[in-house]
Amino acid sequence: MNHALTLRIGPATFRIGAAWPQPLAQLQRLYAAYPDMTGEIADFTVRLQPTSTLRRWVRPSIFITGDHGLADAAPMSLSHGLLAAEMGMNLQMALGWRRHLLLHASSVEKDGRVLVMTGESGSGKSTLAALLGERGWRFMGDEFAMLDFDSGAILPFPRLVSLKNRAIDVVADAVGEARMGPMLAATAKGDIRHMVPRADAVARMGEGAMPALLLFPRFGHAADIRPVGQGEIFMRLTQASTNYVALGEPAFTALTRFVRDVPARAIDFPTGEDAIAMVETLWEELA
Repeated sequence: MNHALTLRIGPATFRIGAAWPQPLAQLQRLYAAYPDMTGEIADFTVRLQPTSTLRRWVRPSIFITGDHGLADAAPMSLSHGLLAAEMGMNLQMALGWRRHLLLHASSVEKDGRVLVMTGESGSGKSTLAALLGERGWRFMGDEFAMLDFDSGAILPFPRLVSLKNRAIDVVADAVGEARMGPMLAATAKGDIRHMVPRADAVARMGEGAMPALLLFPRFGHAADIRPVGQGEIFMRLTQASTNYVALGEPAFTALTRFVRDVPARAIDFPTGEDAIAMVETLWEELA
């Protein structure tokens, strides 16, 4: 690749290569506060390459590949190169990480204890984690919660927060323009904009903590809090994990302990402020 950058996010190091300078320039700006890993050996390689020789120059089109890839992945416009790089890093983690059990979840920490939130795309977990990270909680991640096999701790993976559509303005108003990336309009998931986590989230991304509460948020509904049975929790978390099957017995043991020891609730909420109030109440009651 003509251009390259090496980043560390939490315990994982990525070498991102691209045929064009623009995506890496955007990454360098947004990840400026992260450790400089130039020259270090990376856990994964991500490559943003043209779909053909012509497409490097004419209507540039990106194919995401690397140590792990999807042969049938749709190409992306160069204008969405930042998103392609982020997706490439997520793909490497989802298909290749084996040191921890990965849960597709957001997480924040307060007073040495972790709140984990998981749900489908659009459930509000990323927005809620971003907002809590501005209100006295330490942001730990919005894509993967990493569950340690031995200790049961959640480890941080504080990459950029991917915000979609209506959530963009809500979070931008809370954090200011300096920590917001460019607007990526008309992607496959609508408009997307990335937010840089607070400095403390980056400085402490080597510090894990024990989980104390699990929430299944659902945005766009009347406020409601419901208990969730352990059987349903286990099923939903296995579905939310990208490496549970590959890891086998260690994953089963770690997830069983997590489900047994961590209280859980499902919450519905119409606005971010309602959600934050519900989280604070449940944290005081259950964590």
